[in-house]
Amino acid sequence: MKILLLEDDLLLGETLEEMLIEAHYDVDWVKDGEEAAEATFETVYDLYLLDINVPKINGLKLLEALRAAGDETRVIFISALSDIVSISKGFELGAEDYLKKPFFPQELMVRIEAKFARLSKPIIHGAIHFNPQNNEVHKGDHLITLGDVQLPFLRIFIQNIGKTLSKERLFDLMEHPSDSALRVAINKLKHTTGWEIQNIRAVGYRLEKG
Repeated sequence: MKILLLEDDLLLGETLEEMLIEAHYDVDWVKDGEEAAEATFETVYDLYLLDINVPKINGLKLLEALRAAGDETRVIFISALSDIVSISKGFELGAEDYLKKPFFPQELMVRIEAKFARLSKPIIHGAIHFNPQNNEVHKGDHLITLGDVQLPFLRIFIQNIGKTLSKERLFDLMEHPSDSALRVAINKLKHTTGWEIQNIRAVGYRLEKG
């Protein structure tokens, strides 16, 4: 699981980075909001850990921009800001959790592990049964093998059912991204899975809940 950590406190950031790496998470640690925004353009993450009061772009503004771009990645805020306005704004933008500084780093680890435990459970959608722990895909009773392009696409769609995924986020999964290559990849996935994947014009694609 890949995590983006936005934290400008060097001591805390280093501590959290070390703990996450020791727990076998893949971590990118950035110190300001602009770095974080650039990282989200280049990489697809499973979780954002965002401090609010950071240089250049604060965590709330960053999440607001990400949500406007169709990025629905899970978020935990970590911040010394404790006023109700900041907390309410964070949850309004779609944060799943909020941890007030100072806190024990182990407490954050417990919360992260609880969220990823839910992500690791097998997911069934239509005829497709997907096991996130070993990336096995069954269609009905048959194990099917997907290539290096199809598997990441299946994974991101089935973990975001009913959410619109931006073209930019899907481009991150491709070696040579383009609109035409993306359409081909989506059509192949629809054929393989039997899923209804809608093209949201000028925005991206969405796997319907049906």
